[in-house]
Formats: sequence, structure tokens, C-alpha cells
Amino acid sequence: MNILAFESSCDETAVAVVKDGRTLLSSVIASQVEEHKLYGGVVPEIASRRHTEAISNLTGAALDEAKMTLSGIDAIAVTYAPGLIGALLVVVNFAKNLAYATGLPLIPVHHLRSHIAANYLAHPDLKPPFLCLVVSGGHSHIVRVEDYTRFTVYGRTRDDAAGECFDKAARAMGLPYPGGIHLDKLAQTGNPQAFRLPRPRVEGCPHDFSFSGLKTAVINLLHTAEQRGEIVNHADLAASFQHTVCDILSSHVLAVAKETGDKTIVLAGGVSANSGLRARMEDLCKQNGLQLYSPPLSLCGDNAAMVGAQGYYEYLADNLADTSLNAYATMPIENA
Repeated sequence: MNILAFESSCDETAVAVVKDGRTLLSSVIASQVEEHKLYGGVVPEIASRRHTEAISNLTGAALDEAKMTLSGIDAIAVTYAPGLIGALLVVVNFAKNLAYATGLPLIPVHHLRSHIAANYLAHPDLKPPFLCLVVSGGHSHIVRVEDYTRFTVYGRTRDDAAGECFDKAARAMGLPYPGGIHLDKLAQTGNPQAFRLPRPRVEGCPHDFSFSGLKTAVINLLHTAEQRGEIVNHADLAASFQHTVCDILSSHVLAVAKETGDKTIVLAGGVSANSGLRARMEDLCKQNGLQLYSPPLSLCGDNAAMVGAQGYYEYLADNLADTSLNAYATMPIENA
């Protein structure tokens, strides 16, 4: 089954063709990062306009790369939640119109579900159930994947997501946008034990995350040093910050794994590309006899290949939509 898939939840316009949820036939992405650098972050209105400009030509490019036409497509999948509402609406409406014009089934796909499914493309042997840490700019979840379309959330952030925390700390250090990538590179040259940073916890909910206090601690540390005329070693601070975030994430995953008895751990989302997190999770899994699966770097960020992978399993579960499909800025992964 060949699925033509679309993704536009933030600032990447992406189209892909995926066969049977496991084989990638094509994947093309139009990134807006250089334009949003001018503003230090994603400007939703600009993102929506660029999706409108790119989606049609990108669809043709994805079909060309897959060496097929629309006649070879069996269904259309599209990210419909969560994300920037204007950005989502552009491509949801494009996908609806294409499905209506071709008579093809339309598959709505939840963004976080698709991040998890990126691993199906890279690891043919990976099957549910397993425990997944989904970490990105807007989300930090510990999810048990009961089946391809059934999910149980054991932990989630109560404030800032891990990726958001990385980006804000990087901005405070004067690093360019996108901050998380540059902070990761800088951290590799510093001492992770140089600074003792807080590890916020959520009282009564031991598996949930809270990163806003950690972000504030970094900002206050830098401001205090500036007021005193002191010089902060940014490489050491970046390394200490990254070490703290990765330790918080990994320790929570281990705690849930011990509770559920899961032996298979999966990483997903944009922050799964972070070198510190990947190394920490690898060490933790080896020490505790757990099997770790991580997506290749090319599938960590937003892409349409992962939408096509999850779309296949949503189709098998008969999770289809008609032309009344709408986009949603927020939606729990378990309720999609």
C-alpha cells in the first residue's frame, strides 16, 4: 500500500511516499529555518505563507522521487494535530482537496504518533508494545505504545518542553537559532560537572517533567554573572545544562520501565537527535538490560515519512476522515 503523506505542523513543509508503513520511497522537505533565523524563532504567519507556496511543487517532487504518479497512490495521510494552527490548516486543506479530487482515502495522523512511527522506517523488527520517550520543541512525553494506534501516557511536561528549554537556554547564552543544535555542539567541549543546576520535580506525579525552573536558573545565573562583571564559561554551562536535562529525561524513563516491566525503549522527536541524550540513553539501557531503538538523525526532526508510516497503521485501524476534517493546535496523543 503506497501512502502519500504530508507534514506542516511547524516550519517544515514535507511530503513523502511510504509503502506499507515500513518502506520509504521518497521524502522531500522545504525548510524555513534560514528565514526564521531573522526573528530568533518561528513566526506562525510566515510559516503558513511558506507552506502555501511550497506544498504543490513539493508534492510533485515527492511523486517524482518515488517514480510514480497519483495513480500509484492508495491513500493520503496528513498531520492534523497538534501544531501551529495556521500551518496545519494549509496542508490539511490541501490534502482534503487532493483526496476529494482523486477519491482516495484520507488518513488523519497525530504529530506525536508519527514521531514514534519514524522508528518503524529505521527498524523493521520494532513492534509494540514498547516504552517511548518523545521529546521535541513542544512536547516531552513518556508513552507506552500498547499497539500501533493505542497509547498510554505515563509522564508529560507540566510547563516547558525539553526542546523549548534547550532553545531558551541557548538564547540566553547568545547562541544562534535554532538554539538546541548549537547548544549541543558547544556542550561537547565543556565540563558537565562545572555547574550544579536544579532538577525540578512535580509533587505527587513522579513521572511528569518540569523544565521551566531549570531554564530560569540558567537565565538567572547568566544575569547575575553579568551584573557582577564575572565571566561565565558558556561551554561548561552548556555541558552542565545538557547533562542535567538528559539525566532528568533518562531517569524518568527508567523509573517507568521498572514500573511497567518493559524491556524495549524507543526515542522519538527532534530532541532525540541530541548527542547527550542518545549517549545517556544508550548507557542507561546497557546498564539495565534494556533494548534501545533510536531514529536516524534524518528522521528525528519533522518530516512526512513518519506521517506515512503511522498513517498506514491508522488506515489498518480504520481511522479515516472525510472532507470535514479540521486541524487542532492541541490534542492528547491517546485521544487522536
